[in-house]
Amino acid sequence: MGYSSNVYKAAADRLFERRLKAEKEAEKRREEVYKKLPRVKELEKEISSVSIKVARAVLNGKDLTSQMSRLRDENLSMQNELSEILKSNGYPENFFEPSYFCEKCSDTGYYDENGKTVVCSCMKQALVQCACDELNKTAPLSLSTFDSFQLDYYEKSTDIKTNISPYNHMAKVLSYCKNYAENFNKNSGSLFMKGKTGLGKTHLSLAIANEVIKKGFGVIYVSAPSLAHRLEKNFFSKKDNDPINDMLLECDLLIVDDLGTEFHTQFSISEIYNILNSRILSLKPIIINTNLNLLELEKIYSERFVSRIMGNAEKLDFMGTDIRVIKK
Repeated sequence: MGYSSNVYKAAADRLFERRLKAEKEAEKRREEVYKKLPRVKELEKEISSVSIKVARAVLNGKDLTSQMSRLRDENLSMQNELSEILKSNGYPENFFEPSYFCEKCSDTGYYDENGKTVVCSCMKQALVQCACDELNKTAPLSLSTFDSFQLDYYEKSTDIKTNISPYNHMAKVLSYCKNYAENFNKNSGSLFMKGKTGLGKTHLSLAIANEVIKKGFGVIYVSAPSLAHRLEKNFFSKKDNDPINDMLLECDLLIVDDLGTEFHTQFSISEIYNILNSRILSLKPIIINTNLNLLELEKIYSERFVSRIMGNAEKLDFMGTDIRVIKK
């Protein structure tokens, strides 16, 4: 996948910050031990000076074997003493070593394998996350949280037609979404949120996105109209550096808001179907929101399209009165 230079820089900076944090914490632990056990500092200083003594012995050239043997024994003795002091004071032998986020590459993003430099999986994940952040710059992610979702806007009385209280029903929907976000992983299922305008579908989708992003997953939130426009623009553009198609398939969670409100062309219908179908086949989670009922969706996208989504997503029906009207 081709990422922009900004994405590569952001990913490299993210790993650098991890590495720097781990090394600073290790240095802090070392300084704390030095204050408590001054002998540890002396030993580490003496051990580090052995390399200088070795260099001098090589330059001197006299009785090199004997000198090297003595320096080796001296170094091993100090190493053993250092290990014993740490152990006797309850410290593990690797207490001074940085606790890197990724043990394979030590948070550098790369490691050697059979003489070749390989891009680490943590760098690939950082690239996905940073690319998602780049695509979400215009998304109102910070505006909606679970805490700001107000159930008081939903009627507590039982609806005559459905014999259900919108308040009680939406309380269950809210609880389900919270649980979904809390337990989200790359193998999580998909959600299909359906209901009239102004019932909180976008709010809860964004709330889920906020929590999932905090867990370090790559999330893309996009409205169906902007998605259709972006796909069409990318398809007919002469430039070949927009990663939108790849990102829609590779991100950990794709959220498509207001499905069915986009301008319908054969191209947009086909492209959106291919994106969603590919994610379903790859078992990658999707959250789809729509104001349309199933029959209306079938008229736009086909019965097969709707059947595929409904068979692979948990359906959440939103009830109540348009909250935006109530607020006015």
